[in-house]
This record gives sequence, C-alpha cells and structure tokens, in this order.
Amino acid sequence: MTAPRKPQVALTSKAAPFVIRAERAGDVATREALLDACFGENRHGRTCQRLRDGRAPAAGLALSAMHEGKLVGTVRLWHVSAGGRPALVLGPLAVDPACRELGIGAALMQQALAAARARGHRAVILLGDAPYYARFGFTAEKTAELSLPGPFERNRLLAIEFTDGALDGAAGMIVPTGAALPKRRSVRAPEAHAA
Repeated sequence: MTAPRKPQVALTSKAAPFVIRAERAGDVATREALLDACFGENRHGRTCQRLRDGRAPAAGLALSAMHEGKLVGTVRLWHVSAGGRPALVLGPLAVDPACRELGIGAALMQQALAAARARGHRAVILLGDAPYYARFGFTAEKTAELSLPGPFERNRLLAIEFTDGALDGAAGMIVPTGAALPKRRSVRAPEAHAA
C-alpha cells in the first residue's frame, strides 16, 4: 500500500501578505502620514523624538512593510550614546491599524533586530510596552540608571544586548550621536538692483 501523497499547495499572494524592504525616499510622505495616524500629530513633541530630530537613521536600519503595493508599516533605528555606551534606539514602530492582524509589527521587529545584529551593533534601547517587547528579548534590567531628554515612564525604558555586557554600568543621559541630516538651504530670489 502506498502512502497518500500530500497535495501540492500553490503559493498565492495571500501566502505572503506583506513584504519588508529597505525604506525608500518615496516612502517619506506615506510614512509620515502613517505615523500621524498611529501616534497623533503631536508625536513630534514626544521625548524620544528629541533623539531623532535632525538626525538620519542608522545605515540600513530604516525598514518599510508593504502590503498590496501600499506602505503599511515602518520601523527605524538611530545611533545614540547610552550613558557613554554606543547603542541604537528603536522607534517609532508603527503599523496601519487595518493591517495589525497580519503580524507586520513582529516581522518588522525581528528583521530590524537581525539587521542591527548583523551590522555589528551591540545593544538596542526603546521606550515601549514591556509585555509586547519582552517577546523580542527586551527588559528594563540594564536601563535603570539611564535617562531620556524629557519625561518618560521608567518601566517603559527597555533594552536588549546583542553582546553580553554592552550596557553594563550604563548610566546617565541617552543622547543622539547619529549623522546629522543636511540642513535645508533656502532659495532666495535674486535681489533686484537699481539701474
């Protein structure tokens, strides 16, 4: 008697409902609209935004999730000094509310952390919900002596080390160290000269 054969399963677009790729320049407007929708237009005043203002994300660590040709998720990581220790800050992580059941947030986290580790980064810090981020290895164990440049809830300051001891003894302010964005130059109309 021969064993029954398993039917071949045809892969469809539903088998891979989203893809994660490097962020592109064309993603900027859609990403900003997504962040406004997820966090509100006052998100620019939040404490962690002070670590990102005027800075470029870490090279290769700005990711976009695409679903049916539309940007539906984003995550970026940024260079910081955590009390004198080099690290990255993750955030914001955002997913279109209509796509939250697809696992996009978890996939963005996993890919971002894998990319950071592969690039030789030693630790990642974030401000977020401990129960959600614990599944990725984040804890408050190494952040008790660290501060942010503004108000924050201590129990939400979390970190993961890729290299044991990367944040040992880290104390003090977390400050941005990433590359500064080029300043926008204003274009002035030529001055009219009296003839």
